[in-house]
Amino acid sequence: MGEGADVNPQAILAFVGILAFLIVAHEAGHFLTAKLAGVKVLEAGLGYPPRLWAFRFRDTIYSLNLLPLGGFVRLLGEEDPSHPQSLAAQPAWVRLVVLASGSFMNLALPVFLFAVAFMIPREVPVGLVTIASVLPDSPAAEAGLRPGDVILAINGQKVSNVQEVGRLVRLNMGEVLQFTIKRPTGSFGFLGSGGGEVLTLPVKARFRSSAPTGIRIYMTGTYTVRERSPPWQAVAQGWTATIDALILARNEVISWFTGGGRPQVTGPVGIAQATEEVVETWGWRALLDFSALLSINLAIINLLPLPMLDGGRILFVLLEVVRRGKRIAPEKEALVHLIGLAAIISLAVIVTYFDVLRIIRGEGMAP
Repeated sequence: MGEGADVNPQAILAFVGILAFLIVAHEAGHFLTAKLAGVKVLEAGLGYPPRLWAFRFRDTIYSLNLLPLGGFVRLLGEEDPSHPQSLAAQPAWVRLVVLASGSFMNLALPVFLFAVAFMIPREVPVGLVTIASVLPDSPAAEAGLRPGDVILAINGQKVSNVQEVGRLVRLNMGEVLQFTIKRPTGSFGFLGSGGGEVLTLPVKARFRSSAPTGIRIYMTGTYTVRERSPPWQAVAQGWTATIDALILARNEVISWFTGGGRPQVTGPVGIAQATEEVVETWGWRALLDFSALLSINLAIINLLPLPMLDGGRILFVLLEVVRRGKRIAPEKEALVHLIGLAAIISLAVIVTYFDVLRIIRGEGMAP
């Protein structure tokens, strides 16, 4: 975003639509598996109370609530096993399936979103990826890479733009990559003459948020090609893109703990700002990719073993299994989740405050 705090109304609508879509998908996982398991669903709501409108169908309340930044499925007896149709009365494996199904939906959804994105025609930059500089004492310097070298392939996979190089490096952080490069010869280089020496050099990719190999790159001879994948290829590409996104997320987390970066925490306001920046920079088609990444993040966050989240409830079930069926007292578990809810709301308020403060200052999201 530029100076000031102007917000594109279309971007806000896109953000609300994306969030609602991802939440509905998540809660649909819980809803469907609970129904199949015979667990009574008391309420399925979009948004958080106070309630604006609701209707009842087959003993389940379907509600629309005032606060649009969330959603929920309320099941009978989530901690109390006294009723036979309660969640807590079900076998441990059933509870684990019901609790994990929301995150599973958010992990499956990106395959579809990425696939649709691949089927939409897009302009892809193509050119020679050239090394602009090599940082001293970096893996690239130790391997012998030099400014002016053209990267032809990494681990045998041909690269034709800066984005492909960055993706391959970040997918393989912590590993030694085989860089196939073409080194110019003579004072005029090799472009247009076919000259140059082809070399394959081993380069270690460090766990760092910036310059994992220690090179800066740019493109020469750039042009664009229009690409579009047929449905049968797009689905496979969507699956690969989802797996790659999970690997990238894993590598980013590892880099936090190895001194290579720090996590950037943002809330709904910050995500709304990022939505606007995506639309302004890359266009509406990029929202599919952005939504897929948000869905993956939502799945990972919900699986964290924190009170009130799905992962926290899963942890209690696993503790029960380890204790050979001995449950934590329902009132104690409920208290833990209540404390977790208070902590999550407090964190959301703090994060939102700093997001709003950043927007007022006219600052964009960090790249």
